[in-house]
Amino acid sequence: MKNNLKKTFLVAGLACAALVATPASGQKIKRGQSMYTNPLMQKSPLPFGAPDFSKIKSEHYLPAIQAGIEEQRAEIKQIVANKQKPTFQNTILAFEKSGELLDRVKNIFYAILQADKTPELEAVEKTVSPMFSNFENEINFNQDFFERVKYVYDHERNSLKGEDKVLLEEIYKNFVRSGALLPEDKMERMEEINNRLAQLQQDFGNMLPKASAASTVWVDDVKELAGLSESAIAQCKKDAESRGGKAPYCIVITNTTQQPILATLDNRQLRERVYNASIHRIDGTGEFNAFPLIVEIAKLRAEKAELMGYNNFASYGLANVMAKNPDNVYAFLKQLIKEYQPKAEAETKAIEKYARKTQGANFNLQPYDRFYYSAKMKKEQFNFSDDEVKPYFNIDSVLINGIFYAANKVYGLTFKERKDLPTYHPDMKVFDVIDNNGKQLALFYCDYFRRPSKRGGAWMSAFAKQSGLRQQIPIIYNVCNYAKAPEGQPTLVTWDEVTTMFHEFGHALHGMLSNCYYNTLSGTAVARDFVEMPSQFNESFAGIPEVFNNYAKHYKTNKPMPAKLRDKMLSSINFQAAYAMGENLAATCVDMAWHMLNSNTIPTAEAAKDFETTALKEVGLLNNQIPPRYSTSYFNHVWGGGYAAGYYSYLWSEVLAVNIADYFAKNGALTRKVGTDFRNKILSRGNTKDLLEIFSDFTGLKAPDASGLLKARGL
Repeated sequence: MKNNLKKTFLVAGLACAALVATPASGQKIKRGQSMYTNPLMQKSPLPFGAPDFSKIKSEHYLPAIQAGIEEQRAEIKQIVANKQKPTFQNTILAFEKSGELLDRVKNIFYAILQADKTPELEAVEKTVSPMFSNFENEINFNQDFFERVKYVYDHERNSLKGEDKVLLEEIYKNFVRSGALLPEDKMERMEEINNRLAQLQQDFGNMLPKASAASTVWVDDVKELAGLSESAIAQCKKDAESRGGKAPYCIVITNTTQQPILATLDNRQLRERVYNASIHRIDGTGEFNAFPLIVEIAKLRAEKAELMGYNNFASYGLANVMAKNPDNVYAFLKQLIKEYQPKAEAETKAIEKYARKTQGANFNLQPYDRFYYSAKMKKEQFNFSDDEVKPYFNIDSVLINGIFYAANKVYGLTFKERKDLPTYHPDMKVFDVIDNNGKQLALFYCDYFRRPSKRGGAWMSAFAKQSGLRQQIPIIYNVCNYAKAPEGQPTLVTWDEVTTMFHEFGHALHGMLSNCYYNTLSGTAVARDFVEMPSQFNESFAGIPEVFNNYAKHYKTNKPMPAKLRDKMLSSINFQAAYAMGENLAATCVDMAWHMLNSNTIPTAEAAKDFETTALKEVGLLNNQIPPRYSTSYFNHVWGGGYAAGYYSYLWSEVLAVNIADYFAKNGALTRKVGTDFRNKILSRGNTKDLLEIFSDFTGLKAPDASGLLKARGL
């Protein structure tokens, strides 16, 4: 998952933008003496404008953000004050060039806030969040500014071409979607809603990691950890030490409902404790309760949609993406649910039957048992365990000999680590990305290891986006949450973590291979039900034999994984695949259900959990054995991120990814010609062309073909 930020206001997207243009007047706004002592208030002298983390301190952010807002406010004032007739050049292009300082600071600030949050940074966030919201409203509801944009839209749209036309359409469309055409009273209410939503989403985003940390399961006796490998037990000890040492060992709760450690814990009571800690982390049964925040967010979103003339927030949110409307999303989901349900029932019965062989005929399978007995079934059926393959997945080899190797084969890219650029954490690495013509294409940062100051999950974003106008190469980063091995030992990862690395690097490629003129349109600035396609497609390279054999080597002997073990592992990937499909479908339907409500039908905080249960029952997905991947109370994508009425996009874009992977398989998966074609027709295009059109340009399909998804999932 990728939780990222794009151009400051108006244009929603996945990746941050760092503009490098001067104000419309050509003169810099005076920033005072602090610009000479604050490293954020001047462009970094490091190569390509890389952030100078050796100089940036927490106290630098607030004054730099304040100065950035004042600078862009002045730039927009200059645009509005222009006495000449509004044109693309003096209005649209001038706006595209505005906000250099603010964007640069925001990119860095939000990167650190998510990956290495400190109490000092959280305090800054509380101060600047309403500032950002107020300034966003100030721009969106600046009628004099909008009138200039509208004039250009009405008079130049048909004469513009290429990116110029798309940029105009995007800016105009986002003004309208923000409420620029509303009457004054509704516009005032929209401003109030936006400000309150910004605060609520920030509150949720701050509460969730604290709740997850408070849900840590403490373990007094190592005997309770029976079933775990020595390295896993060592990690539990290390996690306990880093979290205050309330007990000798602890189990950290990850962001999803099911916890991976449940697959190996022999102690059923401890499995139940871990599962309950996960599902109740923030639902009011303990210290934290997100439901009051959630129902207010849902109500305000519904009201916002109604102000814009829509029946509900789902209709409003989907109008601007590939799916277009809720009917199309539900038709897509119902097709998958119909195919999925009988397979899920059969899968559950098989696991329970297997468990009863050792636990007795009266044993009733519980959700915290499922991973445990499923893992045993898998080991018995395929005669291997995850612990057998993990020594072949050294994280450094996966990155260098797997991810980078595939990118070299397919796109001609080479990667060279550099030690001279400072990072925000010692665990972070930096690489030059060299194109096939020998020129520097990008900088790539990776930060893979978990720590208490980092939020859960995995994501990609940018310190600076690619832009031809600004002559800016992309500065991209990936962040994950893997357990780091003790000093001097290699970090070994699971197959799921391997594919996550490939996934996030797919997003990175989308940013690095961008070749757009305008920053607003470049890289991952596409509809959310398209943005996951490059990342999901890139996962396919992890299992291609040539790539797999190049990185899956034993960390001690450097010998490739034996063919027999490799084949067992790869053939087991879709073992009991119904669970993965079901937890995703359930989360998607929970998201949709909340955002199909109007403002008068939002449940109370006390009834929120029951609402989720009812919503799942109505679509045939209420299944104790296969709960949502994210339940309502800790669904960060929806309440803290940008995926409201949009979580379906993971499945939707997976269809696109399967179609593209099929095309690669038929025409040469590691063939440079096919890779170049994919790069030129899709990855480089950003949001400069209709997304269905660029998909069709590459695949030859008139529309996505959903028939391959269930097959690819092993269903």
